Amino acid sequence: MSEGASSPANEETRSLSAGEKLSAGGRFSLTARILLVNMLPLAVLGGGLFYLDTYRTQLINERFKLARIEAQITAEALAGATRERQEALLVQIGKEQGMRMRMFDAEGLLWADSFALDEPSFTFDDISDDTWDQQFARWLDRTVDTIVSAEAVTDYVEPEGDTADAWPELVRAREDGVSQINLYDWQDGTPVITAAAPVGLNGATLLTVRNAVDITATVRAARTTLVTAVLLVLFASALLSLYLARTIVTPLRQLSNAAVKVRQGREREVEVPRLPERADEIGLLARAVSDMTGALRHRIDAVDSFAADVAHEIKNPLASLRSAIESLPKVEDADTRRELEQIATHDVRRIDRLVTEISDASRIDAEMSRATLEPIDMADLIRSIIGSREYRAENQGRQIEFQTRGFAAKVLGVGPRLERVVENLLDNAVSFSPPAAPIQVSIDNDGSCVTVLVCDAGPGIPEDSREKVFHRFHSVRPEREDFGNHSGLGLAIARAIAEAHDGSLVAEGRPDGSRGACLRLMLPAAK
Repeated sequence: MSEGASSPANEETRSLSAGEKLSAGGRFSLTARILLVNMLPLAVLGGGLFYLDTYRTQLINERFKLARIEAQITAEALAGATRERQEALLVQIGKEQGMRMRMFDAEGLLWADSFALDEPSFTFDDISDDTWDQQFARWLDRTVDTIVSAEAVTDYVEPEGDTADAWPELVRAREDGVSQINLYDWQDGTPVITAAAPVGLNGATLLTVRNAVDITATVRAARTTLVTAVLLVLFASALLSLYLARTIVTPLRQLSNAAVKVRQGREREVEVPRLPERADEIGLLARAVSDMTGALRHRIDAVDSFAADVAHEIKNPLASLRSAIESLPKVEDADTRRELEQIATHDVRRIDRLVTEISDASRIDAEMSRATLEPIDMADLIRSIIGSREYRAENQGRQIEFQTRGFAAKVLGVGPRLERVVENLLDNAVSFSPPAAPIQVSIDNDGSCVTVLVCDAGPGIPEDSREKVFHRFHSVRPEREDFGNHSGLGLAIARAIAEAHDGSLVAEGRPDGSRGACLRLMLPAAK
């Protein structure tokens, strides 16, 4: 073979490798898929973190409404009060509601501040001394805001001036004459809600400032609880997924490695795990692969044994033929030459018969795997075979008695193959039956099994040899029969065909106890 040429086996190997690479590159491993399937629900659960952003927005909107109402009610209460009463109200309401309240006159100048009149009702958090969990909470807030594309909020900064013009909401309230609200963001991520409302009719205005830390605390507590739960469940799910993957992937890898070794021709070195402790699909697969490997080994042994038997059986007539042919030129006696020619002719026929039988035996499995089974009436088939044999005088003058019992003897099978079985059984019976003794053939159908019984009146088969007669090339022929007229494959072929039809073929004694042998063919009855 030239260097540029490649064998079909190599091309097949390269094609297979390419296919495996494409398949492996386009798919995840079983472990990864198990993990992915188990993690998806947790990812959906983790999506609840983003739902909490919607919940936070709803809380702020509700607080907006409350801040507007508080500002309006407080402004109405301040409108008819004296200055002293106004200052007292600012301090009282500010402490009760946790707000900072400022009062501006008609010129926009600050003339009352609840934080200046009394102790502040709240203080803004200094983030410089925050703990790691507070820093993580702010990071999580920013991350969620980025993912959900939340609108940016202006940072809250106290104006340097004490005039109403420093507050946009106060400017709008003075211009429009209605209450206004605004949202800011403190350094620690908590919302700051301001509300401005006109006080009376002389141009005075009220400004309330509230640091709604309770909203942030509620949302962060919910997020922390959810994140903790997700992480714990994620960890547990990962462990369970890995355990599940191990219980599935490990035996599959063992089976895969065993299959590769069997494919490489080292099946004798392979012990396919049967996993008897597993009653699930993996266990069923392991036992099926183990049984398949055992059947493969049996088939290989049978092929090796068959090849050895073939070589042995053909070698003998070849040696005889060679000897006869080599002796012919050296022999001048006409009778001796005629005898050598007869030997050569006999050996050629024997070799031809062996090759035909061997070829037939080797094709049974392949043909049966491709054949289409058809309903066959075994009674009609046997009658037709008996008639043909009598017409061709193949029974050597022996009478064949045929009787049927039971239901119609129909089976599903391949007609030519079943015909071959019956022919081989009759050939065997004719070989061993005395000339005057009839051969008895009966057929019975009990509804589930069709039984064909072929009995002869010959010497019978010893009980310890009833299985050996079905071995290939096992042939114990009658003394009167010429040597080499049978290949020793007839009953072996008949049993192989019977088993290919899910049936059986066995040898036994005659039911009546008389001298002779019976061959019992059993086939499933057609439904």
